[in-house]
Amino acid sequence: MTDTDEWSTDVCVIGGGPAGLTLALLLSRSGVAVTVVEKASSLDREYRGEILQPGGLAVLDELGVLAAARGRGSHVHDRFQLYSGGRAVLWVDYRNLPGAYNYMLALPQQHVLAELLAECEGRAGFRYLAGTKITELVSDGGTVRGAVVTGPQGRTVIRARCVVGADGRFSKTRQLSGVPYDRRDVFDFDLLWFKIPVQGEPPRAVTIRGGGGRMLVHYGAPPGLQLGWALPHGGYKQLAAQPFAQFRDDLCRAAPDYADGIREHVRALKDLSLLDVFCGTAREWARDGLLFIGDAAHTHSPLGAQGVNLALQDAVLAHPVLLAALEQAERSGPDAVVPASALAAYTGPRTADIGRVIKFQQLQAKGALGSGSRFADAAKRTMASIVHHTPIGTRLTRMVAFGNPAARVRTDLYARAA
Repeated sequence: MTDTDEWSTDVCVIGGGPAGLTLALLLSRSGVAVTVVEKASSLDREYRGEILQPGGLAVLDELGVLAAARGRGSHVHDRFQLYSGGRAVLWVDYRNLPGAYNYMLALPQQHVLAELLAECEGRAGFRYLAGTKITELVSDGGTVRGAVVTGPQGRTVIRARCVVGADGRFSKTRQLSGVPYDRRDVFDFDLLWFKIPVQGEPPRAVTIRGGGGRMLVHYGAPPGLQLGWALPHGGYKQLAAQPFAQFRDDLCRAAPDYADGIREHVRALKDLSLLDVFCGTAREWARDGLLFIGDAAHTHSPLGAQGVNLALQDAVLAHPVLLAALEQAERSGPDAVVPASALAAYTGPRTADIGRVIKFQQLQAKGALGSGSRFADAAKRTMASIVHHTPIGTRLTRMVAFGNPAARVRTDLYARAA
């Protein structure tokens, strides 16, 4: 029979990604005991979502980790541009944005997580369980009171006033809770990601080349170039059945400037990483003793580079609300958990934020993958005109770049010793 360890903490965060570690750091600095459970054994793993918008950069800078993360390797992008049929139909120059963060940054997620974790480690009450998976939720009549996890340390029951599901788009925590997830396959494509080295400095623009039902995304990513090729949603099997050389020739025609690198470094399907593109939201973001943030609560298309930035802002916006809810639970008794009603000040406004982002991403996808018909071309011109010349376009641009302007780190809530 396997021995089971058991301990208590204030908050148990499932998932050590950007959302989970950011919230853990904020809570730890506020004097809260936090245990982070991460299924990966190390930070050396495959990541997606490495473009940071100005809003995400501001969060990392306010946390004091941006400079060190950048020092590990990064690349500045000052423009976004959309081409259709070889013509630029939409462009955004980030240098025209207000404030210090008037650029995007390709910053490997591993660098960000390493700095966040370094800031967490050594703090009183902080534990990080690598290579550890959640297997059960400890619940009582619908109230979550902790999690059962399994890893190198064996089986452990972690009792907590709040379990935070921050374990991504296919959240095991969400699955165990029984909270329904509304997946919406509103995008007509999936993406095949790959990287190639480039000579000299990579381009400083995030570029989408689309039209005729095809799309190529590319941007500089240390130490080379990141590319994403769109294929029809669910079309990977059809692609795998055709000669690979035929597919590679299509890539070279779509990105002639990088054809030599593609031919040299993209030689088989194993050199590509498939991203199933969809959006979706959990029907509930909070229950008594349970909160979802990041992709576990809401999933996005990679268009617009929103995922990591929204996750960081989720953590920042949830921090003061969860802190107040923990204080309320503590006053209620030693076994009390955070009530869902106390988290409504976060979940209500944030649900509205996310709804706007999803709607805008759907419009982006239609613009990038238009069929080339007169209607599609006219729609692109109209969208470009709105973005370039109207107050609505300015608001949309700032929403993409900055997210929720209220997402500022509440350093006033840090404990004095922090």
